[in-house]
Amino acid sequence: MIKFRHNIMNVSTMNTFLNIKGGLNCECKDVYFVRAVGATPSLAAEIEKNDAYLSGKMRPGLLYYKRITELPKQLLPEKVSLYSELYDKWQSGGKTVLKLKTQASDEFSEILSQAVVGTLEKFRIGKSGVSESIEKNFAVKLMWWLDSLCEDLIKQWNLSCSVKIIADNIIKRQEYLFFYMLTLIGCDVLLIQSKADIAQSEEALGLSGKFMLGDFSDIQIPPFKAVKASAHEVKTSPVTVQRAPVNVVHPNRPQTLPSTVNAEVRRPSPVNIAHPDRSASRPAPVREAVRPQTAVSGQRTEKTFEELAKLASSVVMIAICDVTGKVIGTGSGIMIGRDGYILTNNHVASGGRFYSVRIEDDENYYDTDEIIKYNPMLDLAIIRIQRKLDPIPVYNGKQELVRGQKVVAIGSPMGLFNSVSDGIISGFRTIRDVDMIQFTAPISHGSSGGAVLNMYGEVIGISTAGIDEGQNLNLAMGYECINDFIRGFI
Repeated sequence: MIKFRHNIMNVSTMNTFLNIKGGLNCECKDVYFVRAVGATPSLAAEIEKNDAYLSGKMRPGLLYYKRITELPKQLLPEKVSLYSELYDKWQSGGKTVLKLKTQASDEFSEILSQAVVGTLEKFRIGKSGVSESIEKNFAVKLMWWLDSLCEDLIKQWNLSCSVKIIADNIIKRQEYLFFYMLTLIGCDVLLIQSKADIAQSEEALGLSGKFMLGDFSDIQIPPFKAVKASAHEVKTSPVTVQRAPVNVVHPNRPQTLPSTVNAEVRRPSPVNIAHPDRSASRPAPVREAVRPQTAVSGQRTEKTFEELAKLASSVVMIAICDVTGKVIGTGSGIMIGRDGYILTNNHVASGGRFYSVRIEDDENYYDTDEIIKYNPMLDLAIIRIQRKLDPIPVYNGKQELVRGQKVVAIGSPMGLFNSVSDGIISGFRTIRDVDMIQFTAPISHGSSGGAVLNMYGEVIGISTAGIDEGQNLNLAMGYECINDFIRGFI
């Protein structure tokens, strides 16, 4: 059974809705169901801009977007007969699998069945005299609407895909519950209520959050205009993600489970990382774990390389574990929130069922299965551990980054915990429609998710990828995307 958690973060703008992506973790997915109430003078233009942005970013298995301007109105008799038959099969089968006219995977059919059950439960709340025939008629309508509007989504359905649905001025209870049902199959839904909001009886169900745009208005909502995804491809050496398939000994696992993992690596000698309790292989202690202080309180001053190296206390190593507890690789992460929030790459977080986090000068290993947020397109993710952290500040962008600017990278390449390297910004590149920083500070497999710092000790990027055929051709996701992504966690 897949569980769906609604609105775990506050969505207060349409832009936040466009960019937020709920995590998928241990059979639980976070989804968003929100209403933008009222209108602004620029609402129509903003909707068109949103259409262009989301439809232009659509990628199979990564992002799906649909704006629904109207639900089908007339259910023809032959359609009634078809969906009534499907409903009866669902009922007789114990309401476990719901097959639609559109061919779908078995997993989708099971989740849809669960979604319809949940929606019908909400339908009955506060309504007396709901007979079996009334409930059946509503279920038939739900199936018909879904088949009619989302055929392409159903065919390519993937629970890890980010699905954004936007509709406007949904007033009727059945229509409102249809959009709620979409969240129960993994969609994020935004209702733009420019003319009127839902009734008190629907508000009382507590299904959706809301934020205010302004007063109600008769503003004309523009028709949907799709923008084709960019065909731009990088004409250079292939970019590969930096995952660390090394030999890792993980502590505190049952003896019946494998304790090491052997995998091919780019370097000839795999690294063995042992638990610090084992004195024979314990790494040399870090001499100073105290944060460097600025020369004058409150003044922003450049730091020495030695001072920047001390910020490694806020960079972690992440052991990626499969469902059996076996370590299948390592990556890095950056502390970004005091309440246990760690930023890493999505390709680090997406490969495991849970994670074991190691912090400098702390002999504990912090296991977690919490992926709070992720975005495959930006290759960013946030995980959380149960520990207070000391975050590194992220650069605010007061001055543009420039080529030749000195940088320091901190991460765990090849599992070598919290290695520090230096270099410069060598360029700015667009990789698969995403702006990235090219830098020369050496990184390797396992550096992904680590910090790229300026000389003031601020995060200007997160180590993300490298080009195998070159030397020190490394790429980082920049601070602009990071700041947008981590808003609400710092």
